[in-house]
Amino acid sequence: MPAALDLTLAASNRGVASMDEARAWLLARGIDDVECITPDLAGVARGKMMPAKKFVGNTSLALPSALFMHTISGEYPEESGDFRYSPNDGDLKLVPDLSTLCAVPWESDPTAQVICDLVDQSGNAVGYTPRNVLKHVMALYEARGWKPVIAPEIEFYLVSKNADPDYPLTPPIGRSGRQIQSGQSYSIGGVNEFDELIDDIYDYSDAQGLEIDTLIHEEGAAQLEINLRHGDPVELADQVFLFKRTIREAAMGHDIYATFMAKPIQGQPGSAMHIHQSIVDKHTGKNIFSNADGGPSDLFHHFIGGMQKYVPAALIMMAPYVNSYRRLTYGMAAPTNCEWGFDNRTTAFRVPTSDPEGRRVENRLPSSDTNPYLSIAASLACGYLGMVEALQPTEPTERTANEDGEIALPRGLLEAVAVFEAEKAFHEVLGRDFVVTYAGIKRGEHETFMQVISPWEREFLLLQV
Repeated sequence: MPAALDLTLAASNRGVASMDEARAWLLARGIDDVECITPDLAGVARGKMMPAKKFVGNTSLALPSALFMHTISGEYPEESGDFRYSPNDGDLKLVPDLSTLCAVPWESDPTAQVICDLVDQSGNAVGYTPRNVLKHVMALYEARGWKPVIAPEIEFYLVSKNADPDYPLTPPIGRSGRQIQSGQSYSIGGVNEFDELIDDIYDYSDAQGLEIDTLIHEEGAAQLEINLRHGDPVELADQVFLFKRTIREAAMGHDIYATFMAKPIQGQPGSAMHIHQSIVDKHTGKNIFSNADGGPSDLFHHFIGGMQKYVPAALIMMAPYVNSYRRLTYGMAAPTNCEWGFDNRTTAFRVPTSDPEGRRVENRLPSSDTNPYLSIAASLACGYLGMVEALQPTEPTERTANEDGEIALPRGLLEAVAVFEAEKAFHEVLGRDFVVTYAGIKRGEHETFMQVISPWEREFLLLQV
């Protein structure tokens, strides 16, 4: 390998083009182990670790198919509806995406990680795995000559360690020595309470080639938000996948937890993962949401029309757990409607103020507990359907869209699953294998939840019924 290329690889924190380059990259860093990881349907990193020399030796990697059919609690739900397990639980092959190769900076031994796609024994993409679902949606856009551009915003809480799940979560102690309180929105002092932790997040991110745009303190007690720079949806989903892991590890190093639960603390705001979306012409690079004169295009309105029509049926991919629907309640900061408006944060679909090149639609419904690949795929799929079906949106609203108390969305997990399964358009844009698998898993998770007796039931039913 030429010396100049060797130096370039040594300086690169993220991604290589070939296995030969991967070999040089690993050698330059003295990497001992490689984590071959892939997101499951919950967004949890699954995979295998191997010595670096085995990784570059073309070793075949596989995972059982049932691994992508269990609930967040690790249980395997009963077959229901059209949901069925593979009769032989055959292997799925892990195919490393070398453009994602990067360090694992919190490990004591030199370790690298690489995100993998999943294919079957014939080399075909496995349609119910999250990264492939998003890639399928991207292929639909590609066939139309369109390229989506997104930017996610991820909210999360820092909380004191909680060894016993029966006890409520509490805010951590900051550098002031006092427990953090709410009402710190955009407070620099609130961010400074965790300076050392945030320094670790930045350092870990730099070491992985991840780019943070901004970091702020949100309204909740020790609730932070990280904004990522806009770019390709698959690359940004990869970054969110790695950021969640990074933030949890950085927090653990400071003896606290970072949680992406949608509603971790009673009485506090929920945590969202807002998705900013625009579409460009893949040949010209022009934003197709804007006309030549700078005004909004028909496709812009059709995209919003698709969001309004289809997002309620896709909500299970943006609010995937029982806890997610505790965030989507009247009187809290999250939208509970399908309205849209210009710079109106009370609507589900906000159009931020921008120049014509930056015209975009912000989907404010997804919660931070979502699998980023699936919520991004769902949001883009809904907009895609609106454009190809030429759907018209309602008139934009200037009012406070949540003020009437009505909730225009599924109110809970089972209702969300039912409308998701019933939407036939999703079988095409998301893939039938994914729809039936995801619905079956979510029904199983609800059954698991129903086995747990809550403090509310003990408080109000124990001695009164």
